[in-house]
Amino acid sequence: MALTNKTFNKLNNLELSIQISLSGLSFCILQRDTHTIINLKEVSFQKKLNPLEVLDYLKHLFNTENVTQHTYNSITIIHDNELSTLVPKPLFNEECIADYLKFNSKILVSDFIAHDEVLVNDSVNVYVPYININNFIYDQFGAFTFKHVSTVLIEEILQLEKNASTPKVYVNISKSHFEIIIVDNAKLILYNTFEYNTPEDFIYYVLFATEQLNLNPETFSLVFIGDVSKEDALYTIAYKYIRNISFGNRNETFSYIEKPKTNHSNFTLIKSL
Repeated sequence: MALTNKTFNKLNNLELSIQISLSGLSFCILQRDTHTIINLKEVSFQKKLNPLEVLDYLKHLFNTENVTQHTYNSITIIHDNELSTLVPKPLFNEECIADYLKFNSKILVSDFIAHDEVLVNDSVNVYVPYININNFIYDQFGAFTFKHVSTVLIEEILQLEKNASTPKVYVNISKSHFEIIIVDNAKLILYNTFEYNTPEDFIYYVLFATEQLNLNPETFSLVFIGDVSKEDALYTIAYKYIRNISFGNRNETFSYIEKPKTNHSNFTLIKSL
């Protein structure tokens, strides 16, 4: 079902969420008063791009989808990259913000470094956003909110697992990378992100990470979210090594003009609303 421009232009109470990575981008528009996501779009690039190329693609997509023709009550940008680290809030010092990243990420002197407070975990997420994307969004719309993808994942998964007493391993799947979030007794045990080219890469990282935490693949639960289905090779290979596998659920109640592929796809994009 498609909405005509005439109808679309009359809509109000709109909220825009955009997720940006070097391997793809997605966005959705929520009409808050009707609790309806009226536009949901995702694009995977053929190869990993640089931030300038991603910006060009975003501009093209905005033009073809008429995104900039509308007024939004709120806008959220989700930066999806490996340039982040968690710091316990009592140890965080904003004057030393670059020091937290330089030990496990390759950063440049010119990089702008931001941080999110992760209240549910009493921590601070330090990261490098795509500043050219932020500047473009500000020029188009004015003030907006931006977060790192791991902030959304950690907040939402800890909320989902707040009453859990057994270990769970969440993997949020994208085309060429995935985030892993391990929780136990409602506490965050591990967050990391990995690039992969083959299913064997994927299962190696999952099994290695869980082995370091002495988690038994016969007993812990692996939960898939993101761009993955039961027919995918990632699910097939995981099923060979891990006994308990399931798919997550966004647990939201939005209506859709065009539904997402599954109840666990577009997890961070939609949960950011």
